[in-house]
Amino acid sequence: MEVNIHHAKTHLSKLLEQVALGEEIIIAKAGRPIAKLVPVSKRKRPRKLGSAKGDFVVPDDFNDPLPKEVEDSFWK
Repeated sequence: MEVNIHHAKTHLSKLLEQVALGEEIIIAKAGRPIAKLVPVSKRKRPRKLGSAKGDFVVPDDFNDPLPKEVEDSFWK
């Protein structure tokens, strides 16, 4: 469905209800599409804490200051 900006502002709650049911809404300005309202996809499964354990190691010097020559390159 395509609606103009005025209609979208006036009927936003109703449009969001339609989007929640799976419909996509195109918002147009002067007949040109400028935005799309789409439903937010639900996460397929919850994140599992610690799932990357062992994939990488944080070095012991991670929080140490950067070397002077590297730090100076940020200010040029």
